[in-house]
Amino acid sequence: MIDPVLLRENPDLIRRSQEARGESPDTVDDALSADAERRAAITEFESLRAEQNAFGKRVASAPKEEKKELVAQAQQLAAQVKAAQAAASDAEERFDAAVRRIGNVIVDGVPAGGEDDFVTLREVGPIPTFDFEPRDHLELGEKLDAIDMARGAKVSGARFYFLKGVGARLEIALMNYALDTALANGFTPMITPTLVKPEIMQGTGFLGAHADEVYRLGTDDLYLTGTSEVALAGYHSDEILDLDDGALRYAGWSTCFRREAGSGGKDTRGIIRVHQFNKLEMFVYTVPEDAEAEHLRLVALQEQMLQSLGLAYRVIDTAAGDLGSSAARKYDIEAWVPTQGKYRELTSTSNCTTFQARRLQTRYRTESGKTTPVATLNGTLATTRWLVALLETHQQADGTVAVPTALQPYLGGLEVLRPVAA
Repeated sequence: MIDPVLLRENPDLIRRSQEARGESPDTVDDALSADAERRAAITEFESLRAEQNAFGKRVASAPKEEKKELVAQAQQLAAQVKAAQAAASDAEERFDAAVRRIGNVIVDGVPAGGEDDFVTLREVGPIPTFDFEPRDHLELGEKLDAIDMARGAKVSGARFYFLKGVGARLEIALMNYALDTALANGFTPMITPTLVKPEIMQGTGFLGAHADEVYRLGTDDLYLTGTSEVALAGYHSDEILDLDDGALRYAGWSTCFRREAGSGGKDTRGIIRVHQFNKLEMFVYTVPEDAEAEHLRLVALQEQMLQSLGLAYRVIDTAAGDLGSSAARKYDIEAWVPTQGKYRELTSTSNCTTFQARRLQTRYRTESGKTTPVATLNGTLATTRWLVALLETHQQADGTVAVPTALQPYLGGLEVLRPVAA
């Protein structure tokens, strides 16, 4: 949720942000109108309530012969107060609905436009080349007896899979390597719930334009999360945090679920776009003035991981129209996938400024003693999709796959993944 004070004092800034996102700036005018109505309704209610309190004292001290008439007036005033309170509550709900249609105000420098309007900040590492026809990750995975899509579909349907043998070991190794990296950089490890309440899902901004991507359990009124960001954002909801010693950093390991609604026909082969996967997500609570520096810190950790795994990648500054509603800026890191001849997203890291914290009532106390919303950030440190780039990049002519040196200790010293004889 955007800052109501910013809405009133600098609506043009928010209009420009909406336009950069490809959204109508009329949402800002609607919110301004709703805010004015809300404030007027609250003022009316508070005025009548003050009048009621004063009148109550008058009734209490009035002579007996006057009380009957005064009590009748007091009852009329009480009805007016009740009606004004209901009107204020309705106005508050209308304002809340209006302001929730506005995305987070983008950070200066974020490129305007849609999915294809990103800016490439840097490309790192040589593009892998082969003196043989490279196999894609699924063919490699099947030869290694590491990925079984057919049985995944038999058991659960399209876009499900089994990781088996070295495939399962490779993912666990990757996740443990990421966890050690997070620990070495001050993150507290967390295994998070994958089911959350509606108010938590709503608070993080995942029930907006992309609500159709989320699985919902109607009987229980719970949502399956597509990232541990959701549970970690809710972890400190309705709390006042102590940030005197610096940011709070968490690394959440969870299974994630996405419906992939609207992606029919896209990436149907292999494990690039699936309904269920594992992920280690970094999540940070910090003071707003440190958020941009923290954002760069998260990106640096992601790059450290990718470089150590020998993957070629690029870092892009995502365009405003391709941001989720909560993000003020998002950097994606895309690794080269040889058989596709292009970069594909492996990590995403977002600066959500105070947007999520306002919705979830997560605050800290300033030096003046006043409470104010914290800033939240999130970023992927490892996920199942990384196996795609790892297998394809490090494949060899005989169908074996070299294990990056950084992962070997997590695989018992295994240096090469070898095909399983049929």
